[in-house]
Amino acid sequence: MPGIASAQQMCAADLNGNGDAADEGETAGCKLTATGGWMCPIGETPCITDPNGAQQCPLGSQYACVTPAAGGPASCTPNACIDTSANPIQSDPVVDDPGVEADGSVDADGHCLGSIEIFAGRAARCRPAGLLTTFQNCCKDRGKIIKDGMGGSISSISTKIAIAKGVFIGMKAAYAAFQVGATASQAASAGANAIIIGLDPTSIAISLAINFMIEVLLQGCDSQDMEVGMLKGSGMCHEVGSYCSSKILGICLQKSVGHCCFNTKLGRIIQEQGRPQLQSFNAVGWGTPKQPYCRGLTPEEFQALDFSKMDLTEYYAEVEARAQSQIQIDMKDKIDAYQQTISQ
Repeated sequence: MPGIASAQQMCAADLNGNGDAADEGETAGCKLTATGGWMCPIGETPCITDPNGAQQCPLGSQYACVTPAAGGPASCTPNACIDTSANPIQSDPVVDDPGVEADGSVDADGHCLGSIEIFAGRAARCRPAGLLTTFQNCCKDRGKIIKDGMGGSISSISTKIAIAKGVFIGMKAAYAAFQVGATASQAASAGANAIIIGLDPTSIAISLAINFMIEVLLQGCDSQDMEVGMLKGSGMCHEVGSYCSSKILGICLQKSVGHCCFNTKLGRIIQEQGRPQLQSFNAVGWGTPKQPYCRGLTPEEFQALDFSKMDLTEYYAEVEARAQSQIQIDMKDKIDAYQQTISQ
């Protein structure tokens, strides 16, 4: 319900008993009464007239019967209005985790002299349907947009390492353009242009990315919602859990879901199945939903992993499917080249 978050008077109620008021229909803007007060429309019930002609609330005498300013019969409600100018919605800051940068010193041969993290991730969150997302699910899986092939050349591997960062830059560019008045299509194009700068176009389905950005921009999702949606749909994120990220007077209005997102699906799989084997993760695990713990594995930890205890079926199946697809592309390229040659 757009506009509720900015209304001066609003109300919230946990109608389904799940401990928050983050679901659709559990928040509303209050209505002005004939006496200049405010009434919450959630749970609004018509008043009845007693034998003496007085108005009574069927919900209990503690609730007052009021007449809407627009006219009509008197009604009452068990839910109170909140003045948001005096009690603004409190939102947690968005997790700002840039991930591990390759910023350590190296020797003359290019070998890292500092600490090394293998399959490092970055903490990020997306928001399910709630008040601040106008009850649109910004965590929705929108399918595979980022391709997870590792490639065989240094440039290809570097491209894969840069994917998560490149996607984040693209999401920020799209959202920034949308915020200053660009249409959804223009914003999505700005994001797509930012994504492909420095990235191998074969690593990301640009057309799907554009459609994805148009959809989420129209739904009111922000740049990190978009980033997680894209990486999660491509199998690169581990979900840590849900937490309340926006509330008013202690009432939760919006939840968020914390994730650790990695550069590849293989990285996510090895992290998920490797951490339980390592004592160094026993105390912290994946951290908390609000503060996911996404560090990479040290070389010593990586060498200690028993890969015979890991189920990599999910990754092997994708590699096999991608190999078959690549064979078909190569065959088509060769046929096209042959036809071009003989037609000259």
